[in-house]
Amino acid sequence: FLAGFGSLMQDVLWCFSQVKGTIDTGATESDIISTVEFNHTGELLATGDKGGRVVIFQREQESKNQPHRRGEYNVYSTFQSHEPEFDYLKSLEIEEKINKIRWLPQQNAAYFLLSTNDKTVKLWKVSERDKRPEGYNLKDEDGRLRDPSMITVLRVPVLRPMDLMVEATPRRVFANAHTYHINSISVNSDYETYMSADDLRINLWNFEITNQSFNIVDIKPANMEELTEVITAAEFHPHHCNTFVYSSSKGTIRLCDMRTAALCDRHAKFFEEPEDPSNRSFFSEIISSISDVKFSHSGRYIMTRDYLTVKVWDLNMENRPIETYQVHDYLRSKLCSLYENDCIFDKFECVWNGSDSVIMTGSYNNFFRMFDRNTKRDVTLEASRENSKPRAILKPRKVCVGGKRRKDEISVDSLDFSKKILHTAWHPSENIIAVAATNNLYIFQDKVN
Repeated sequence: FLAGFGSLMQDVLWCFSQVKGTIDTGATESDIISTVEFNHTGELLATGDKGGRVVIFQREQESKNQPHRRGEYNVYSTFQSHEPEFDYLKSLEIEEKINKIRWLPQQNAAYFLLSTNDKTVKLWKVSERDKRPEGYNLKDEDGRLRDPSMITVLRVPVLRPMDLMVEATPRRVFANAHTYHINSISVNSDYETYMSADDLRINLWNFEITNQSFNIVDIKPANMEELTEVITAAEFHPHHCNTFVYSSSKGTIRLCDMRTAALCDRHAKFFEEPEDPSNRSFFSEIISSISDVKFSHSGRYIMTRDYLTVKVWDLNMENRPIETYQVHDYLRSKLCSLYENDCIFDKFECVWNGSDSVIMTGSYNNFFRMFDRNTKRDVTLEASRENSKPRAILKPRKVCVGGKRRKDEISVDSLDFSKKILHTAWHPSENIIAVAATNNLYIFQDKVN
């Protein structure tokens, strides 16, 4: 759905109104969306799916005749980024699923993006073509080579207008550098390098060099039986090219400085919140695992998402977060059943808005949560085909924990755990958000008055 997403107001939290019908990519397993990412201007939005495809949406230009079309995104390009592979040495099947997409800043008329599956990162160039060359000397009009002895006249090739065509071509393939599954890629602020992280190692790549990378973090123990934690996410600082963070399955965050040593096994800062002994349970270690880490646009803060909470950390304070937001605390009593159906291992992402004042993350039942850092107010909204009418304002949802339930509330026992919002994205400068709900993409924008 393309729908209206409203800014904070004095007496209302967020207002939503639908602009366009559902963008439905199908209903098969391969069509499930696995990543969502706006480019640096917000004019393009890329999604990757489990079938290895990348779909790019382009924002419609604002029209005086149709002002309600503001923020509407339509399909711009679709291409197959990755294919299924098989590692014969390890007898391991490598899925084509796109784990992450990261855009590079636009330098010319073309667009560049990185996409990765479990093992291979690819750099793609997306460009437009509206002219075609005609009048080859060595080829005929069908593209077949001509007999040189038959060429008696020299022709000057000319460019003829043609229908606009968007082409996606792979420019670099960065392969054979990861033993374990890649969970993160991040473009450095120098725009010459990027890093890719798997469960135990982080590699630094130069965009121009595909046959080698530099290992900057390696936490693999000499004896794998002594393994106690794995890397879950990693990201470069938005302004300092020497600094990056990575999170672990133990709920810790390490800030590393590449100027101190070639191998950043010794962190510069270590962020960890002491565990409350009263909340200790069998599931404590599982739910404390961090599934996503994001620098704020200012570079001053780090946001992390674990199973039940979103936390904001100040780079200058390592012993505890400065803000903690409960995403779905009502699930704390359901951890046993969530463990049995494997939902407790779901990896939710989190995003900042353009000014770092609001944060967003997903939940179950196609709910997603927003928290205003200034007013401390929050809202739960639902990305659903059933309850959305054209240009309707979406109402906040509430989950009832006790026995008595109000008319507009939903019982925690009625939540659908197969419907989950794992992947979200926020426009870099406007209140436009993208929410992936299994095989559907919803785009919301602020209310059009």
